[in-house]
Amino acid sequence: MSLCGAIAALLAVLGLYLHIEPQLPDIASLREAKYQIPLSVYSRDGKLIAQFGDKKRTPISIDETPEKLIQAVLSAEDDRFFDHPGVDYQGLLRAAFKFLRTGHKRQGGSTITMQVARNFFLSSEKTFLRKFKEIFLALKIERGLGKREILELYLNKIYLGHHAYGVAAAAQVYFGKPLQELNVSQFALLAGLPKAPSSYNPFTAPKKALGRRNFVLQRMRSLNFIGDEELQTALAQPVNVESPPSTVELNAPYVAEMVRNQMVELYGEDAYVNGYKVYATVDSRLQNAAERSLQLALHEYDERHGYRGPIAHLDRPTTEQMLEKLKTLEKIGDTYPAVVVTLGEKSAQVRLNSSSTADIPWDGLKWAHKQLPDERIGAAPRSAKDVLQIGDVVRVRKVDERTWALTQVPTVEGALVALAPESGAITALQGGFDFFHSKYNRVTQAHRQPGSGFKPIVYTAALEQGYTPASLLSDTPFVYVDPWLQTEWRPHNYSGKFLGPIRLREALIHSTNLASVRLLNDMGVDKAIEAATRFGLPKDQLPAGLSLVLGSGSATPLQMARVYAVFANGGFLVQPYFVERVETQEGARLFEASPPLACASCDASGNANNGKNAPRIISPQVHYLMNSLLQDVVRRGTARQALELKRNDIAGKTGTTNEQKDAWFNGYTPAMVAVSWLGFDASLPLGKGETGAMPLCPCGSTSCGKRCKASRNSNSRNRRTLSAPRSIQIRGYWPTRTIPTPYSNCSSKMPYPARKRPKRQAQAASPRRNAPPNRGWKHCSSPNLVRHEQSPVRTSAPTAGPGSGAAHGDREHR
Repeated sequence: MSLCGAIAALLAVLGLYLHIEPQLPDIASLREAKYQIPLSVYSRDGKLIAQFGDKKRTPISIDETPEKLIQAVLSAEDDRFFDHPGVDYQGLLRAAFKFLRTGHKRQGGSTITMQVARNFFLSSEKTFLRKFKEIFLALKIERGLGKREILELYLNKIYLGHHAYGVAAAAQVYFGKPLQELNVSQFALLAGLPKAPSSYNPFTAPKKALGRRNFVLQRMRSLNFIGDEELQTALAQPVNVESPPSTVELNAPYVAEMVRNQMVELYGEDAYVNGYKVYATVDSRLQNAAERSLQLALHEYDERHGYRGPIAHLDRPTTEQMLEKLKTLEKIGDTYPAVVVTLGEKSAQVRLNSSSTADIPWDGLKWAHKQLPDERIGAAPRSAKDVLQIGDVVRVRKVDERTWALTQVPTVEGALVALAPESGAITALQGGFDFFHSKYNRVTQAHRQPGSGFKPIVYTAALEQGYTPASLLSDTPFVYVDPWLQTEWRPHNYSGKFLGPIRLREALIHSTNLASVRLLNDMGVDKAIEAATRFGLPKDQLPAGLSLVLGSGSATPLQMARVYAVFANGGFLVQPYFVERVETQEGARLFEASPPLACASCDASGNANNGKNAPRIISPQVHYLMNSLLQDVVRRGTARQALELKRNDIAGKTGTTNEQKDAWFNGYTPAMVAVSWLGFDASLPLGKGETGAMPLCPCGSTSCGKRCKASRNSNSRNRRTLSAPRSIQIRGYWPTRTIPTPYSNCSSKMPYPARKRPKRQAQAASPRRNAPPNRGWKHCSSPNLVRHEQSPVRTSAPTAGPGSGAAHGDREHR
């Protein structure tokens, strides 16, 4: 090249620089580079629940990066990195000569600094203009940043395949380990990926990955980064990569999805890339207990209704055929696919997807009565051969660490939610059997009839209207005649019996439908609807008819948990929430929950301290009585199964709807509210005898009894000892007239039937047997008190209609 040509080339480059330089971005932003980091969701106690975002990245500082990894990267990408000014002119000349010789543009000559410039500021298009911008920008970066700063940016930004950005994330993806635990061979494999992550991917192209790794190791030896012995040791190691174990520490996908939705609403698509850390309110111990409890309850229901048979059958399968079949079936909930390989007299052995085997004892098989049409089941099996055949493809589950049982994926679904009554913080939430099998969150999305779980709202309104736990109701036949449609509505009790005169307390304890309907008819439907809206239920979910007291409206399990939190916290309406705080990657707090709290020591309005307290919606007097009533439901009513926990502070109410389509348990202690629901998504009947008296919730069932018992000590400091308010004096169950009441005809005579009654009345259950002797205690009776009727009462008042969708009222287990 002549002197004139050289000068011309130099002037051309100078002119190009003067043209491009004003377009170059400011490199000062690199000093505060923000990597695209996924959204991370944690439990209240710091357990990782989920990560959302396409790019997996774990930033790491250059000082934390192993020296051998840095040497491997330099050997593979830019061995003169610490010597050149950002542009390797020797490499550029090689790339230019290759282009002149072949006529094809090929990537080459790029230094680590140039790759940083491209990854942070430029596109990946292969044009001469982009290449010149990359060169000039690399020179500018070298003038503004140190070598180690540039290398740190590169190691955290570079794409290494399988959605892994940065070497720390790649170490987890390919080896399931942190960088500090990798060896030289593994460092070399990672260092070889940036050139072509898809071509040298060890999962899809293990031979190419091995060749590329060996090339990097040879380069490291030629640059004296490793010795001959270390080289031979590394070359002898195979490429052992496997799908990494899940980094999720707590299985709570329904909660994670709720958090993801809320974060996207607040921050848009940036929520996926800004590295936010969201700490949910769920407690890992309670969440694990809730998941196990719900899954076990669904299994117990499913097994009571018979075995539906194997998924498939393999005729004399080989081991390879069994494993091939099992690969097509995924784990659902706590059930694993398996193939029966041997059968004993009362035992079976199955092969699992992991090539291991599991033994199933007779206790894990004897439940498998054959399911027959019309909700019937066959005879009890006498041997394993009555249930299984060799080659059957089935599902199994772990009963404990050593014991397996035959199972099947339940066709029924359920939901369970627990929250702290003082604040509304959701401490556990399970929206179904398995999120990945059905993403429908039944805790927040399933609007179902609450059944008798709604009755405490009506009884609360009754106490506010002047009724007392000792008020006498009538549990006798009731008929409502619709004057417009000329139809009749006849609610009835689950037992089909009539109890006659019954105290209000006993009516709620035993969930008598007819007494409850008469109570609502006497006090007025509008009063009950007003009370329900105070408890947080939307008015459009409440039918304006007598069937309201039987739970013919609709509510989600979360709404019901909010209702029962009022009874647990002293009468305050709290707002459920599930996000405790949101932090940036650096630890700065963007949000921290500060919910209104239940404050039993506040004034009657509950709005002291500038609105930081939750509003009081029922008086301390009414709350005291309702808490006493709901505790008696557990002690001697429809929820007696909870007594096995041997706690005296549990209260709650069961609920069952028409044809047993929904089964509920709404329970609480002063430290926890838990609501569970069981039913079919298609609103099919659960079957005869399937009622809400079979609890599902923590602190209300054998499924979660151990966890509830364990919480006895840990929650003791959070418990309140409820005592009678000053304005009410309690003798036994009967309050005196100091309760605010609109009734004026109070007398000292107890309003109970006489000891000597007509024979026809003696057949009905008498409240007299539970009544204390008459010692002059005062009782305020209502002029409209419903007394024992000899025949069905007919009413045609249009305002007292049953409401749409109510057929026979709630059926409650006795």
